[in-house]
Amino acid sequence: MLEILFFICLLGIVHTYLIYPLLMLLLGAFTKKPQQNTLIEYPTIEVIFAAYNEEAVIRQKIISTFSTSYPSDKISVRIGSDASSDETDSIIQSLQQEYPNLNFKRFAGRTGKAGIVNQLVLESTADNIILTDANILFTPETIPQLATGLMDEKTGIVGGKIVYTEVKGTGISKQENIYLRLENAIKQAESNVFGKAMGVEGGCYIIRRKLFPQIPPLFFMEDFYITMAVMKQNYKVKFLATAECHEDVSVHSTEEYKRKVRISIGNFQNLVAYKAMLITHFFPAGFIFLSHKVLRWFTPFFLLALIPLSTLLAPTDFLYALFAGFYMLFLGLGLFGILFSQSKKAGFLKYPGHFVHMNLALLEGFTLYLKGVKSNAWQPTRRNQE
Repeated sequence: MLEILFFICLLGIVHTYLIYPLLMLLLGAFTKKPQQNTLIEYPTIEVIFAAYNEEAVIRQKIISTFSTSYPSDKISVRIGSDASSDETDSIIQSLQQEYPNLNFKRFAGRTGKAGIVNQLVLESTADNIILTDANILFTPETIPQLATGLMDEKTGIVGGKIVYTEVKGTGISKQENIYLRLENAIKQAESNVFGKAMGVEGGCYIIRRKLFPQIPPLFFMEDFYITMAVMKQNYKVKFLATAECHEDVSVHSTEEYKRKVRISIGNFQNLVAYKAMLITHFFPAGFIFLSHKVLRWFTPFFLLALIPLSTLLAPTDFLYALFAGFYMLFLGLGLFGILFSQSKKAGFLKYPGHFVHMNLALLEGFTLYLKGVKSNAWQPTRRNQE
């Protein structure tokens, strides 16, 4: 029984972090890439996002959104301020004179992103909605490229490619950048092979307004909830690398840890909401969901279980003893990597540190989820702009 549990835990980690990514990248390399479409008609598009104390980036965000090659009479922006206490509201209001299609609504009390987005989408009359974040900056071609992805009537959502800017040697920016690039490559392969990219980035995606589901109260990771809701209706979820936008990469490991804890809470909310798809839509959606997401969310439990399992099995066989030794060394290096994550001298220690830190965040998010979510109000993550 100990051996069975040992190999279940080990296989779960190896499958989600090694076997599945390699399988998708291999299949993606041999799959014919879809042809790039050219827009003939221009549906109306509204860019919607929630903002809380984003005075550092909100002006640049709005300007980058309207600085697009998409026809100006076909695009509008709708922003909800979650009771911002800095200059966010006044900056938005000052820009309304320059951009008549900029709509602004202040929410009197902390509402949370999901509640704000629900309300703003209900107020919209556009054909398609682009959901984004205040710190995500568009290029002139981001919006046109996203729009081309919805020319296929069987496609319900198209996710853009977020690129980190100013990747520095300090902190965890390099590790975050590598992780994002790998995720983008896997999602591109899932999109090309199955038409089912497992989760669009909440900072940059377009959805047909008629397909937008009301996000449940107190929900984190609403982008994944929306992705799965559309996939459940048998629409395609595409990833489009040409729809590029930019974001400052995290430098502070403590800030990124808090963000990942919030993500973790949303992960388990989504697992409860869509667990049935693992059976009712097993292939390909359920298989992708299990391989790319669910097993990752359970990795901290696998990691914890391997400590006593490998220790108990070590006296029975040399290979188990060897594994136990290397495993304890890896965890020890990871803890040192976390401790010295802000130092340039940490070198390779940052990589096991990043992995262990990410799984600690998943574990904390799970415990908070079990305690019950009382609020999904958020604080902006400190990034390079500070």
